Parts: sequence; structure tokens; C-alpha cells
Amino acid sequence: MTVDIRHALHFTQVETFGTAELRNHFLIETLFEPGRITATLTHYDRMLILGIAPTDAPLAFGPELAGAVGTSFVLERREIGIINIGGPATITADGTVYPIEFQEAVYLGQGTRDVTFASRDPAQPARLYAVSAPAHQRHPGRKIAIADASPAPLGSQDSANARTIYKYIHPGLMPSCQLVMGLTRLAPGSIWNTMPAHTHDRRMEAYLYFELPADAAVVHLMGRPEATRHLIVRNEQAVISPPWSIHSGAGTAAYAFIWAMGGDNQSFADMDFVAMGDLK
Repeated sequence: MTVDIRHALHFTQVETFGTAELRNHFLIETLFEPGRITATLTHYDRMLILGIAPTDAPLAFGPELAGAVGTSFVLERREIGIINIGGPATITADGTVYPIEFQEAVYLGQGTRDVTFASRDPAQPARLYAVSAPAHQRHPGRKIAIADASPAPLGSQDSANARTIYKYIHPGLMPSCQLVMGLTRLAPGSIWNTMPAHTHDRRMEAYLYFELPADAAVVHLMGRPEATRHLIVRNEQAVISPPWSIHSGAGTAAYAFIWAMGGDNQSFADMDFVAMGDLK
């Protein structure tokens, strides 16, 4: 197992980048590899982004990952949220077993030592997307069903952004130290997410786009509102979004995405909206 380290960059540097440099720094192109855990550690709020793809044998965090975060075990000073976008899985954390189905989540608090991930049916392997952030106190672990995740409809067909937001890890449902995590599903015929755009300089964000057809893509907009850039994102690829950047996307087909935030606060409404006329 190797850990891909992504360093933080100032926007003046990023605005000189071409396509390849933008992709190298902000796009995680291969997140799920069968029988492996992939890990990307970004210096933006020290967020750890993981793709966990067990097949016929359980997977566990290796010493390389603990070494990358500088502790004796990965969650010694961290918390983690995990959402399943594949077949049925089992997560075992310090002896507690969490059966987890498609679109269900598990939160594990600081100090959880021994964690394993398994597919219950290797013919339908699990695909576990996980995000970990530094933590200062322990909150108890919990499984979160999609029915618990405060489904909230937003947008409209007229603006091609009808969507439903599911909040899994947030103060109103699942207390955590700083991690906020959820899932957004666009309605058929809608393509836009998070438009009008916004920034939030107090925290960074990461996006996993999934349920995209093989011949489809999302055009992910990033950068300062007055100096936007874009990434072409395929199915099950993830984007690192810096605090100074907008984060909007338009797909060539309906899709879903998982968002995760870490930083100074846990307020979902902490957004600095950008007027449509100010985008360039």
C-alpha cells in the first residue's frame, strides 16, 4: 500500500497550471482497485481520502498509512466516515461488527484501533469510500442508514439542478470533531450541482463522483470565481477542492456524488455565495 501525498498550493500557483498539472494536484483518477486500499493525503486540512475495495479477503490499514499520519495506528488522532457505493460489506472496528449495505454509512471515532473491511459476497464486492480528518476527542461509532440522513430536495428541473441531499455525518445526527459528510443524487434530466457557486474559506472539501455511465463525464469547475478552471471527471474519480476554490459540476448524464468537509466549523450553511455575473 502506498500513500499519495498532495501538498497545498496557493491560487496564484494554480492559475499558471495546464491541464496535466491541475489533474496531478487535484484529481484522484484511480480510487478503487480490487483487493486493495488506495490512500491520498492532502495537506488541505490534512484530509485523508480512501478507496477500499475488498474482494475475497478482508482488508485492513497498513503501517504505511499510520506512518503517513505520524501515529502508531491510523485513527489514534483521527475520525473517519465511510459510505458504501457497492455490494454488501462488513466493517469490524475493535470487535464491533457493522453490516453495511449500499448507500449506508459508518462513522468511527478517534482511538479506534483495529478496523477491517470485508465484502459479504465476493461476486458483488463492496466499494467503500472513506474520508478521515484529524480529531481532538472521541465520539462513539455508529452505522447510519440513508433513511436517517435527513433527505432534503433542492433545485428544480427548470434550472437543471433538481437533486436530493443526504447528510450522514453532521451535528444534527452524528456528532463528530470536524468531519461533515453526505451524498447528493441528481434527478434524471438534471446535470448541475452547487450552482450558483460558492466558496468557504474556513474549510476544504472533497468530492467523489459516481454512477456515471462509462461514456459520460462531469465537467468539474474549480478555481477562484474570477479565474475558473475545470477538470474532466469520470466515474468513481474524486476531486480535492481547496478552501479558495468554487466547486460546481455539470454532467453529460445524471450522477451522484459524495461530499466531505473538514476545517474550522461544521456549519453546512457556511458558504460565501458567488453571483452568477461574477463568474469568469
